Amino acid sequence: MQLGKDCVQNTLSTSSLLRSMLIYVPWNLHEPERGTFNFHDQLDLKSYIRLAAEMGLWVILRPGPYICAEWDLGGLPSWLLQDKDMQLRTTYPGFVNAVNLYFDKLIPTVKPLMFEEGGPIIAVQVENEYGSYAKDEEYMPFIRNCLRSRGVNELLMTSDNWEGLKYGGVAGVSQFCNELYLIYWSGWFDVWGEHHHMLAVVSELLSRGVSINLYMFHGGTNFGFMNGALDFGTYKPQVTSYDYDAPLSEAGDCTMKYQLLRNLFSQYHSEPLPQVPSPQERRAYEPVVMQQHLSLWDSLQFTDKPHRSEKALNMENLPVNNNNGQSYGYTLYETTVTSGGVLNSMNNIRDRALGERMLSFLVENCGRVNYGKALNDQRKGIVGDIVLNRSPLRGFNIFCLDMKPCFINRLTHTAQWKTDFRSLAVPGFVQARLNVDGSPRDTFIQMTGWGKGVVFVNGQNLGRYWFIGPQRFLYLPGHWLRSGENQIILFEEQRTNGKVVFTENADHGKTIDVYKLPFCTLL
Repeated sequence: MQLGKDCVQNTLSTSSLLRSMLIYVPWNLHEPERGTFNFHDQLDLKSYIRLAAEMGLWVILRPGPYICAEWDLGGLPSWLLQDKDMQLRTTYPGFVNAVNLYFDKLIPTVKPLMFEEGGPIIAVQVENEYGSYAKDEEYMPFIRNCLRSRGVNELLMTSDNWEGLKYGGVAGVSQFCNELYLIYWSGWFDVWGEHHHMLAVVSELLSRGVSINLYMFHGGTNFGFMNGALDFGTYKPQVTSYDYDAPLSEAGDCTMKYQLLRNLFSQYHSEPLPQVPSPQERRAYEPVVMQQHLSLWDSLQFTDKPHRSEKALNMENLPVNNNNGQSYGYTLYETTVTSGGVLNSMNNIRDRALGERMLSFLVENCGRVNYGKALNDQRKGIVGDIVLNRSPLRGFNIFCLDMKPCFINRLTHTAQWKTDFRSLAVPGFVQARLNVDGSPRDTFIQMTGWGKGVVFVNGQNLGRYWFIGPQRFLYLPGHWLRSGENQIILFEEQRTNGKVVFTENADHGKTIDVYKLPFCTLL
């Protein structure tokens, strides 16, 4: 997985240590618009796989199309939802056609890196956890055939929890049940408004001679708007950090859990383990004071032309991004009302809205569900009528605020920012400058005192923050900083602190222990 969310996993048997890395391939990033593919820069999948080989790691590839990964819509592109009849993860023709076109591009990209070609990819996972979805018995054979027909001859594998085992298998995919190969969760992900999750290390599985696969071995980050969400009756968006209480932290530090696991693993490995890497240097830069501000309303002239619609449209069906719709961020809906009264959203605002006569709704996509049966119901924005005094509102101007780099760049170089903070208005943007002496180092931005919003550093979207926690920081990799002046922009919905504070260590907030049963992967 790119963008720092590395699912590094160590496969351990009682006789040897096989170091492998599970790489997730996010369809939504590699095909952000239908027929437009990106395998460059941070999404250079071939270079990433080659780097794993240079590090002495074998690769297990999870090409999807669905990857879960606590990632928006499980890695499926949101433009699929423009089809009102779309049935994700089935043999519905619209989905099948899109998968075939994507695999036509993806598989030739990775095929030269397969084991039979001399590359590091030793196995390929067929979809992911389909036994927990299981809406179409023809779907898994379809995905298997997509891989085999394009020349993937390596070991194919499925991955399911205990309950999904009887539904997630597929003929022609090898299954070795005499020795179970278990994914052991080293921690758990967090959702906004709850505690940070931790998981104790256990050794019982190894003592029974069972092979395990640690998930996660290395924590990561849901940079930008890529976090997923859960919905088993209550919608719960996940936080930006994917630290996961992993042995290697979000910033790459060796944790106490790493040391405990290292000591445990040494009992099952005859040769000395590699040396523990030296701690990475980080810096707590001096706080910077916010110098300029720009209201949301003043920023609208730098968005694309607003769309006029009699009815409110959901994000995915807005005629933006070459008619691929809006995938992430915020959408502003404006309409005029002539009277007061009772306003009823009819549960048609997804996910949060701030409202005031011009009547304006600033709607945030907080992250699409990435797991479970609700995948087809993940359209965002206003998805139906908003009723005032029993009459539906009509006549909307709709602004796409997906906050892509081009928009942030226009704000930076063209907008008339204000310096008198007595006129500060939220929601809006605030800006500061950080001067870095010498080589930039990793750091964390401490978000205490701020409300809810997003942070951009030199145009890079670090992700969301929210005062309800548990996460109260954002990880800032040093390679996104530069020596000299750095631009920091925050989009803040509710309240400002007036300054940005940096720290060397993450603050995960209150913690809670969680126990998870191992996950069963059938080979």
